[in-house]
Amino acid sequence: MNLSMEKGPIRPPSESASLLIRTARNCPWNRCAFCRTYSGKKFQFRSVDEIKDDIRTARGIADRIEALCGREGTAGRITQPVVDQVRAEGKFAEDGILSVAGWLYHGGETVFLQDADPLVIKTDNLAEVLVFLRENFPAIKRITSYCRSRTAAGKTPDEMKRLRDAGITRLHVGVETGCNKVLEFVRKGVTAADHVAGGLRIKEAGISLCVYIMPGLGGIRWSGEHADETAAVINRINPDFIRLRSLHVARGSDLFAMMENGLFEPLGEEDKVREIGRMIGALKGIDSRVVSDHILNLLEELEGKLPEDKPKLMAIIDRFFALSAEERLVFRVGRRKGIYRKLDDLADRGTFLWLKTIVDDYAATDPEQLERDLYEVMEGFI
Repeated sequence: MNLSMEKGPIRPPSESASLLIRTARNCPWNRCAFCRTYSGKKFQFRSVDEIKDDIRTARGIADRIEALCGREGTAGRITQPVVDQVRAEGKFAEDGILSVAGWLYHGGETVFLQDADPLVIKTDNLAEVLVFLRENFPAIKRITSYCRSRTAAGKTPDEMKRLRDAGITRLHVGVETGCNKVLEFVRKGVTAADHVAGGLRIKEAGISLCVYIMPGLGGIRWSGEHADETAAVINRINPDFIRLRSLHVARGSDLFAMMENGLFEPLGEEDKVREIGRMIGALKGIDSRVVSDHILNLLEELEGKLPEDKPKLMAIIDRFFALSAEERLVFRVGRRKGIYRKLDDLADRGTFLWLKTIVDDYAATDPEQLERDLYEVMEGFI
């Protein structure tokens, strides 16, 4: 049997070049109304021995690739013939070979622990895994993981520092909102106070903190409170990164059913941008970096360091709304087609006129079909 490495379903975009090590299966909470990633799947711990076996497999693949690179005289470069030869030997599973080869190609220095909340693992066990990982790959510079606020708050300061010393360098926390009404409505299983306590526990341990915020999660009903109270939570935590993940109500999620039943009225894309502007405007006294690195965000260029880049961020939003309604719609279509990445892209007149033709065709036949089609495009981004 080919030696394989178990993989979970997701990781942050910022970890695209990282080696993925699955430490637990699925999500221990798995009740958030907006999420369908682990729907119908039972949470399971993986044993320390299982995780170590995956690390050993990764080490074996890396050793074989590095040996072949030396023999083939590629000066350490991972080439297709090298990968093909490892495949042909049949010792390792295909996905593991590609995963480790891609990781080494990008430097082999970052690792992401899966799945949704690896810190629910006993601290002793997780620390043992981290030490073993670093022993096998001494070149690793960064180990990151998802983590729930309540899980972080439940660790003692000494436990968090022990995990930092064992190798955890950054934690990705899905804050989503700081509004308790919204947190309860979407069944997040935490409160704003939990977010603050967990975030501060991570920061106090000397671990880098990246929080994820979900513009639009409050819908029409709570949009203002969602923006204001989320900013208040972020101001208290002062995370290293604030990553925007605009809400798309995914088909098959509980929130989709709630929307279909009239219990949730989603914001349009432009209102989500307004909400982001309101939230950023309320951020004060922090030195976080705002990042908009997901295709679901309409304005990818909303990136900068606070407080010095706050005027720039607000100016980008103002510039968007200074466009005509037609130009904003063309930009939306271009963004969802993967053509536009920043507002300056509108200056390409040929592309603009082509996209305007698409918009005009919808307007002449069925204007509402454009929104339905854009929804389907975004559904594919989840």
